[in-house]
Amino acid sequence: MQPFAFVDLETTGTTASVDRITEVGIILVDGPNIQEWSSLINPETRISAFIERLTGITNQMVAEAPTFADVAQRVFQMLEGRLFVAHNARFDYGFLKQSFKRQGYDFQATTICTVKLSRRLFPGHPKHNLDSLIERHGLQVNGRHRALADAQLIHQFWQKIQQQIPPAKVAAAVKALTGRPSIPTHLNEQILDSLPQGPGVYLFYGENELPLYIGKSMNIRQRVLSHFTSDVSSAKEMSLSQQVRRIGYIETGGEIGALLKEAELVKKLQPTHNRKLRRNNELCSILLKETGAGLHINVAYARDLDFGRQSNLYGLFKSLREANKVLADLADGHELCKAIIGLEKVKPGKPCFARQLKRCRGGCVGEEPLVAHSMRLMAALSSLRFNSWPFTGPAYLKEDGDLLVIDNWAYLGTAKTEDELWQLLDSPRPQLDKDSYRILQKAIKSLQPIIDPAK
Repeated sequence: MQPFAFVDLETTGTTASVDRITEVGIILVDGPNIQEWSSLINPETRISAFIERLTGITNQMVAEAPTFADVAQRVFQMLEGRLFVAHNARFDYGFLKQSFKRQGYDFQATTICTVKLSRRLFPGHPKHNLDSLIERHGLQVNGRHRALADAQLIHQFWQKIQQQIPPAKVAAAVKALTGRPSIPTHLNEQILDSLPQGPGVYLFYGENELPLYIGKSMNIRQRVLSHFTSDVSSAKEMSLSQQVRRIGYIETGGEIGALLKEAELVKKLQPTHNRKLRRNNELCSILLKETGAGLHINVAYARDLDFGRQSNLYGLFKSLREANKVLADLADGHELCKAIIGLEKVKPGKPCFARQLKRCRGGCVGEEPLVAHSMRLMAALSSLRFNSWPFTGPAYLKEDGDLLVIDNWAYLGTAKTEDELWQLLDSPRPQLDKDSYRILQKAIKSLQPIIDPAK
């Protein structure tokens, strides 16, 4: 039989990448042989008053204790090759893995979470926290929220189930838990079986109906599990996995549909853990107009433009400030005159600031013909040109059985039937979205025009 290690830690907080261990308790079991070991750990950071009250471990108590670096080799040797058993094992395993990593050790172990084991063996009970196990199984308490005392309780629970449950049933439960990907204890394990392995969008929910996070993948199940695999090394993933209580998903026909649906839902629902695809109501573009005095530049807001029908637009920017920054960088890189393009005010005939530094070719003082300046300006802007909508009306992109309906670069939705298609075409057109435009540019060759049979 594989040797066991029953482990419990006390820490300064809940995030393995930021907080530190303050106490380690380990019970090593090799058949009939049992060894116990524990040590306070100097976390090399301050313990908060709340944690002091919770664990009873004070800053004074750990001041002279060894650091984790001092005990790392010994702890690693004790745990190596053993089945790692802990209550909410992801927490303890994650902290040890991070702490070992800081000391140059690659710690890997097969884990058993006694929360999940209890839930699997005693499904009729609603609670499986350590206090519930103490009451339910009559465990002997020598202290709570101290590492060795809690490790002893976990070991007692293990001994109790050996007495109460047939060995084959316990072995089957252990095999099922160690053979399945690890998910947070507060999520129902059956969620793994319900997650599809195809493309789509997934939504993590907390305590209410507003999502915490929205993501997309070509394999929803695989991507969801990757969040819970990386939470032992990422503070962001740990925070998310601690909050998630429910997982929803929307299947799509392919990657483009997943990308568009993700961008749509993030802007609509504003999940707290998403940042990149948030709604931006100040979307701008550079508008280039030809006048009698040469090319005129103006930064205009998306709400005032017909993006798909105009051919004189350059770039999409989240704000006026970002657009002006890009213009300034172009001017510096191409020796353009900031006075001519409207970024700097000077009196007629006076040199702009860049000209005084010999970084402008002199259009502001007539030393460069306006036509030459305009040609260089257009060349500088060419890489930012906004592509006009290539159709006279709406179009579609087919992915498996889905029709992604697009008009003027705006994603209208997904149709599976002809009735749904015409409903989408009769719906109000949403405002241009930068992310949808970027996604569709990569799929432009797959777009097909929708031909109205009534015309």
